[in-house]
Amino acid sequence: MDPVANPYSPGAGRKPAALVGRDQPRRDWQVALERVEADRSAQPFVLYGLRGVGKTVLLSDFRRSAAQRDWLVAQVEAGAGKSLREALGEALHGPLADLARPSAGRRLIKALKTAVSFKASYDQSGTWNFGLDLDGSSGGGADTGVLETDLKKLIQDLALAAEEENVGLAILVDEAQDLAHDEIVALCAIAHAAAQDEWRVLFAFAGLPSLPRVLAEAKSYAERFNYEKIEQLRGTVASEALTKPAAEDGVEWDKSAIALIVDESAGYPYFLQQFGQDTWNAATGESITYDDARVGAATGRAALDTGFFRARWDRATRAEQNYLRAMAEDGDNGSSSGEVASRLGRGPASFGPIRANLIAKGLVYAPEHGVIAFTVPGMAAFINRQPK
Repeated sequence: MDPVANPYSPGAGRKPAALVGRDQPRRDWQVALERVEADRSAQPFVLYGLRGVGKTVLLSDFRRSAAQRDWLVAQVEAGAGKSLREALGEALHGPLADLARPSAGRRLIKALKTAVSFKASYDQSGTWNFGLDLDGSSGGGADTGVLETDLKKLIQDLALAAEEENVGLAILVDEAQDLAHDEIVALCAIAHAAAQDEWRVLFAFAGLPSLPRVLAEAKSYAERFNYEKIEQLRGTVASEALTKPAAEDGVEWDKSAIALIVDESAGYPYFLQQFGQDTWNAATGESITYDDARVGAATGRAALDTGFFRARWDRATRAEQNYLRAMAEDGDNGSSSGEVASRLGRGPASFGPIRANLIAKGLVYAPEHGVIAFTVPGMAAFINRQPK
């Protein structure tokens, strides 16, 4: 097949040609957007799951849906080298600059001035003016240096401005488990206040399986957020991730080829895209056959081993790799911290720093007390293939 026309796109957060199996959360998000526009509250969305299941893809789909309704939208990634204060400030500048105009209403002018003060709270050397004279207007005050105070003032004023524009404000945070504790507390508190007073704002967070626990530990009322566990695709839905993009180019998959790739990928969206891409490139006929799929699966697995898995393995120190090897004996289902320590001939407490480092690097997470598991599906099998 023509590689230029290849419809599959493996990659972090890349939108697939066919976004299948996520209809319910997408519908729920649309309902929430409409509720906010009708001045009714909507709980924050929390998307959580392993890496490679499509959380970022779905979060970005949420962003596009809000933007299509002309909402003010900011999507940021936690732990990407910027504080939440700086990341949100910079993400909101573009949407606000697009709204700035001489005929702007009182609430929008106020929000612009508050945004200017928020900018000053993390960047004394820079300034925004949005091309308007904001002197003498109300607003500002989002530069106290206290994150929750400043962010609450900013989001409240932006929500009022959005209401004046007959739209809403959407705040989306990816990799939310990497937020600092004070950042998580601030977002939970502000989301709670927004729901109580029916501000025109909607929050969405995405992260690893530990995210629900992290949010609940920050604020108990976060337990009432709208949680959606994002998992691998199953059955015919996984098949559609392969067949729908090809069908748009008039290409059919043999049933045996579909079955092989779905099985090899275990239904994980990232892996489906990788194997789909390599199978397409291996095909030489007018349809995709079982033999094409065998080549594609082998090529795709090699690509995952040298990229997706290798990048994570190489981030671990030698001591951390030894810990991961001990975990890999249990596969991907999770390991008892005590059992892993026993395999390594030491007490569990002595591995506390190693576990903490692996969690901080996003390689493992703690699904429950005393249990540790890989954040990446298939990581155990990869580790077991590595020479010691």
